[in-house]
Amino acid sequence: MIDLTGKNALVTGIANNRSIAWGIAQQLHKAGANLGITYLKDEKGKHERKVAELVEPLNPSLYLPCNVQNESEIESTFETIAEKWGKLDILVHCLAFAGKDELSGDFSNTSRQGFSNALDISAYSLVRLCAAAKPLMAQGGSIVTLTYLGGVRVIPNYNVMGIAKAALEMNVRYLAAELGPLNIRVNAISSGPIRTLASSAVGGILDMIHHVEEVAPLRRTVTQQEVGNAAAFLCSNLASGITGQILYVDSGYEIMGM
Repeated sequence: MIDLTGKNALVTGIANNRSIAWGIAQQLHKAGANLGITYLKDEKGKHERKVAELVEPLNPSLYLPCNVQNESEIESTFETIAEKWGKLDILVHCLAFAGKDELSGDFSNTSRQGFSNALDISAYSLVRLCAAAKPLMAQGGSIVTLTYLGGVRVIPNYNVMGIAKAALEMNVRYLAAELGPLNIRVNAISSGPIRTLASSAVGGILDMIHHVEEVAPLRRTVTQQEVGNAAAFLCSNLASGITGQILYVDSGYEIMGM
């Protein structure tokens, strides 16, 4: 049984009850972790209230606004963690974004701004959050992010997000090499396609899911809970010798040639 009792875990990227980040937060809570949750502010506060209501059963001790394109919010988030917790053991990075117009049609039509935004939010944000978390992980820690097969192979309509995920996966390796001597592990989970708010922007996502169900060795796609279980494992002492790795949780789809 995975035991994260006494561990402080910051989870980013929960948008609704279909978010993979939500599945991860549930499993970390189940394993005994003390949770902090971030959210993206909007003008009317609708998103803040929606996520707060969703995560309430997990009894998070911190609930903080954190737009990764806003330096002051990043600094405030980690200053609050330092003040309230004193240390951080686990960082879960579940952040990705590309404009819907960039996720269909020809990749060569990707706009300069769309390319920049996708890389900034989906890849650079991991680097920035790791830099902020590093001083709070003096006793070691685990950092987990989410990637997808489209960062390794061409997936129809995934376009600029594939480039962002490729960058993210190299971030994992470089960060693992840098932070390893501090006993901070950095890994990624490459999940099979799950219908989420983010994935719904990808043209043909339902066709992708049906294809996995037909081709993957397990003949199904995966659930949020299964990805959450893998994340809880990577955050636990059971994975103490694992860093810099991409763990596929995709019903075996990645191994198939066709």
